Amino acid sequence: MAVITLYTVLIAVVAMSLLSLSFKKLRSTKVKLPPGPYGLPLVGYLPFLGRNIHQTFMELANIYGPIYKLSIGQKLFVLISCPTLAKEVVRDHDITFANRNPTIAALAFSFGGKDIAFTPYGPEWRMLRRIFVHEMQSNANLDAFYALRRNQVKKSIKDVYGKNGTTIDVGMLAYSTVINMITSMFWGGTLEGDIGANINAQFRDAVSELLIIWGKPNISDFFPFLASFDIQGIQGDMKRASRWIENIFDFVIDQRTKNNTKISNKDFLDFLLEFKDHETGKSLSRPQIKAFLADIVIGGTGTTSTSFEWTMAELMLHPEVMKKTQEELTEVVGDANVVEEYHFHKLPYLQAVVKETLRLHPSAPLLLPRCPSQSCTLGGYTIPKGAKVFLNAWAMHRDSQLWENPYEFRPERFVGDSNKLDFSGNKFHYIPFGSGRRMCAGLHLGERMLMYTLATFLHMFHWKVPDGEKPDTGEKFGVVLEKSTPLIVIPTPRLNNLKLYH
Repeated sequence: MAVITLYTVLIAVVAMSLLSLSFKKLRSTKVKLPPGPYGLPLVGYLPFLGRNIHQTFMELANIYGPIYKLSIGQKLFVLISCPTLAKEVVRDHDITFANRNPTIAALAFSFGGKDIAFTPYGPEWRMLRRIFVHEMQSNANLDAFYALRRNQVKKSIKDVYGKNGTTIDVGMLAYSTVINMITSMFWGGTLEGDIGANINAQFRDAVSELLIIWGKPNISDFFPFLASFDIQGIQGDMKRASRWIENIFDFVIDQRTKNNTKISNKDFLDFLLEFKDHETGKSLSRPQIKAFLADIVIGGTGTTSTSFEWTMAELMLHPEVMKKTQEELTEVVGDANVVEEYHFHKLPYLQAVVKETLRLHPSAPLLLPRCPSQSCTLGGYTIPKGAKVFLNAWAMHRDSQLWENPYEFRPERFVGDSNKLDFSGNKFHYIPFGSGRRMCAGLHLGERMLMYTLATFLHMFHWKVPDGEKPDTGEKFGVVLEKSTPLIVIPTPRLNNLKLYH
């Protein structure tokens, strides 16, 4: 115990000294930093953040304005919550803010920050983005993988039908459906039978564990000099979970290359193994292939499944919207057919429902932070090099100066002329997937999976909450913005042709 106390004292002394030096340096430069609250010595504002920090950040914006700073440990955070300043970040100074400052956990699962989400801006990142966004997620490729997605959704329909009249956890339904779609698109028919089922089960467990670990606050992210101590054990846990996933990737890649397996439906692994850059003629290395696969599963699983659950919760709270959505599906799809992806463009009201859900419940309420590569000026204030800059999409989406009755769930605001508001990030008051060079790279795939699963389950089933219960919209901040309590519902078949459920 005495040794631990001594270490604690030494760490505190070193930290206080470093913090003091950093404050002296800032004062000596006489730069005009954004306003912000005072914190405590050593820890800054860390003790006052609370559990739902996106809500705390919005409250602080109401006090200090659309741009303010927070000192959290040794890190300087800058929070932005107005479209004008967001535009300065992602368009006017886009290259300056085109880098990330990944957490220690993020570095562990992204192969040292070498994936598309965290690779520093430059030629390598541009190549990765071109491959991931414009080639892997081209309409032609996503169409080619549709049969793989469709098979997994059909299996989920059958599972839900088997639970007719009993309660199910919507979040778990969405998570299992989405991750099964993703693993199917990863390696398709490479793994069959018991081996395939076992690998997919291991993969689901590993991804679940990784997302839980990533969501834990890590004191080493705020005090980098503590990283080598791994006080909370988060680095070690993340490395173990990442190795677990990496071993699964290696096994599947080895199976494909060793057996030279050819399958009728191509998958992402086929694409990555066969890829050659048309500019350089180079193939992808194995670490690059695994980084791409990791990006898809980490970026797609939690965001898509939580968006599904949030949408269902809002529909359960607004039965008139549910009724209108299902009537549109019946009119477009027909009560003797199942939903197909080609129906999407004929479902404007469902699209509006999804947009409104993501306005109120963006998967990443603060988006991924940006890190300026040099000191610059935003809104008349100096933003030092290396600061962590967050765009508070959650706050902008609930700003009464930007939205009429912002706390109301009203999909009609996205219907008609307003329907032109999309996920591209070109309208800076609506950026659920970010904007600019570093916006969400998996947008096209994520949007397809979300629309397909929602349209299918809304068309195939009626949904109700157990008697005497009512869904809530309490939030839980983490890697993604989750519901604080699971949504439990009871499904019953909606279509008369029961053969469609098998």
